[in-house]
Amino acid sequence: MHATSTVHAPDGAAPTSVPPISDSKTFSRAFADIKTGFAAKELWGHLGWQDIKQRYRRSVIGPFWITISQGVIALGLGLLYSQLFNMPTATFLPYISTGFIIWGFISGCLSEGMETFISNEGLIKQLPAPLSVYVLRTVWRQTLMLTHNLIVYVIVIAVFFTSLNHQYTLNSGVCEPNFSGICHPGIGWYSLSAIPGFFMLALNAGWVTLLLGIISTRYRDIPQVVNSLIQLLFYMTPIVWPIDQLMAGGFKAANSGLLPYVYANPLFHFIQIVRAPLIGQAVSIWSWVVVGGITVVGWALALVAMRNYRSRVSYWV
Repeated sequence: MHATSTVHAPDGAAPTSVPPISDSKTFSRAFADIKTGFAAKELWGHLGWQDIKQRYRRSVIGPFWITISQGVIALGLGLLYSQLFNMPTATFLPYISTGFIIWGFISGCLSEGMETFISNEGLIKQLPAPLSVYVLRTVWRQTLMLTHNLIVYVIVIAVFFTSLNHQYTLNSGVCEPNFSGICHPGIGWYSLSAIPGFFMLALNAGWVTLLLGIISTRYRDIPQVVNSLIQLLFYMTPIVWPIDQLMAGGFKAANSGLLPYVYANPLFHFIQIVRAPLIGQAVSIWSWVVVGGITVVGWALALVAMRNYRSRVSYWV
């Protein structure tokens, strides 16, 4: 409740009431919402974990169905595409398995992020909590699912470690002395760079969930449009097919004309900063530059949306 102020009029004139100035559309309120949301880690942490438990309630193995489902898909498509592309299973199966795991996190944040405020309608209207709590709940839930899926990665790497702990190619499995294609360095201490890569991925999941959540709450057709595009983006991003097949060397004499379009796809760089270290491949510095630039621009847009429309979300849901 805001108090009204009174302006004293000159002698002989009637006093004039001045309406209070609202601070709801300020960056300070937007930052305060995010800061308070992070402080309520017990709330969004509990809600996110309850989402997983509720989804697999009364199931015998519970959340590990996530792991089994991911493992079956990765194994089936890995064996199929390795035959279609004529690539060794020992190097291609880790590639496609890791790609599926990271893509699952990205697509989950996109599809469920758009519904983050709509699906929390009851809590938003009854619980006086910051909006960022629901954003963090969605990102935390996707992180828990990613953690379950990492079991698949650990099993696959354990089985094919001897094929990835040295220089290798996806085309033939070994780097011949006169080979002119991409020769990957192999798994080593360098693979730990996947940890900051995932933090960057989660940081971007935050602004994507916040921005798309606000837009989708106001315009309910947006989730349908984005869901239609997610399937297209899956096939246009190197997840089930490797970029090695577009490069010179191996099966091709020259670089494919599609390479510039692949590099222009931001999702390629987001996947690459996590997947490449995990399977012993090098990450281009440009992938980090692209991800860093998108992070800055994305959070700037999300903060503007937060400043202007944060107070309206409870009316739109």
